[in-house]
Amino acid sequence: MTQKDEFHNIDNPGDGLFRELAAGVTTRIFSGEQAMLSVVTLAPHAQGALHHHPEEQWGVLLDGSAIRVQGDEEVPVKKGDFWRTPGNVPHTMRAGPDGARVLDIFSPPRPEYKKAGTGFGTT
Repeated sequence: MTQKDEFHNIDNPGDGLFRELAAGVTTRIFSGEQAMLSVVTLAPHAQGALHHHPEEQWGVLLDGSAIRVQGDEEVPVKKGDFWRTPGNVPHTMRAGPDGARVLDIFSPPRPEYKKAGTGFGTT
């Protein structure tokens, strides 16, 4: 691995490991030793599956609008909002009318996200 392999661009659709999470929901994944980034794109009104995993997750809404479903709550989020999801808390996102783009940060990295594929991995 060269130093150049450590630099990426959030707007480059060809950068990162591609994964289709659900209909209208895709991500590009960037994995390190202790943390993992996931740039998720949601089509207008698209929603991921309610799921959970042991890893802690932080998210920030980069573009668009959405509803963050977390535990028993549904919280409207707008560009610039960010949140923490403790491990094993059920969660998902539902995009607004213009879609949404979210940066998720996982610690430690999720093993099922270290390879291309489909789905969220755990439910």
